[in-house]
Amino acid sequence: MNSAAGPRNSLTDVQGLLVGHHSVLDPDATIGSGAATGCTVVRAPGGAVAAVDVRGGGPGTRETDLLDPSNTVRQVNAIVLTGGSAYGLAAADGVMRWHEEHGEGIPMDPTDPNKVVPIVPGAVIFDLPVGAWDIRPTADFGFLAAETAAVDFERGSVGAGVGARAGSIKGGIGTASVRFTEGPAAGITVSALIVANPVGSVFDPRTGLPWGTGTDGAEYFGLRPVDPAKLAMANALPVKGTVLNTTIGVVATDAALDPAACRRLATTGHDGLARAIRPAHSPLDGDTLFAIATGTATVDQSFPLPPAFPAHLLMLDQLCTAAAVCVERAIVDAILSASAVADIPSYTDLFAN
Repeated sequence: MNSAAGPRNSLTDVQGLLVGHHSVLDPDATIGSGAATGCTVVRAPGGAVAAVDVRGGGPGTRETDLLDPSNTVRQVNAIVLTGGSAYGLAAADGVMRWHEEHGEGIPMDPTDPNKVVPIVPGAVIFDLPVGAWDIRPTADFGFLAAETAAVDFERGSVGAGVGARAGSIKGGIGTASVRFTEGPAAGITVSALIVANPVGSVFDPRTGLPWGTGTDGAEYFGLRPVDPAKLAMANALPVKGTVLNTTIGVVATDAALDPAACRRLATTGHDGLARAIRPAHSPLDGDTLFAIATGTATVDQSFPLPPAFPAHLLMLDQLCTAAAVCVERAIVDAILSASAVADIPSYTDLFAN
């Protein structure tokens, strides 16, 4: 790709998006006790076109049917990514409350601008065994995450990534971006934000390197060959014991896309998920990717195409390629940024030189 990482290498390199977290984490949390969970909100002030692609066998979601390109509503106000399994979907209520209080949503009464219906889809990970089972995100979590949403945000064991576990090691939140410098998508940015909590492995048991370094190479992430003794210790870790898991996230672009093109962006984002996690899309995961298009950038659509094809086809092809790369990089970022929680070791704990 004729491209480079955005200035923050972050989801918010797509103009018009903000990210906020709210979480609770007790320093002495264990498997089964203490607080260790949270939620993450992606806000799109003014609304953005969106779609979703659900691939895992055990999803926990909200408002995903609404995002079918054949349905009526064309925009979302926010996306919620949260811990707490199905209980955690309550966080979206708080995000709706925040948007209602700020007058953001679908206006339903031309005589009263306060009467709005915010559109807030969401997806959950299963993190209930990390910390106490009954401590999970509530509506207040969602409200506070929306309140703190900003261009700059933390990565790793924060927000929805606090209780995330990636196979045998600590999972978390990661992000990445790509900005095209040439071709039909020149000037367009694609980005991803991922909560990595899969049942599958995120590193190669033969080398210790994250599976997601396959496209860019270990050097891109500043990684070196792993010490064989440390690799043996990592391979001896017990496999993940929970029966439900899930990797969820958002792929975004500042291109002006319709819902069908957004859906294609979400679909190809799953290619990056499959490169970085093995296995992916299992019956034990609820892997879900949302796609958002803010339309804040413009692009030259003068490339000749047969009349049977949409004018944005060549641009969309580049964006889809970038979506997979961003998801792959974001998963690696999540693993490298994570810190140990509840005695679940992080990648850097295991392989630090």
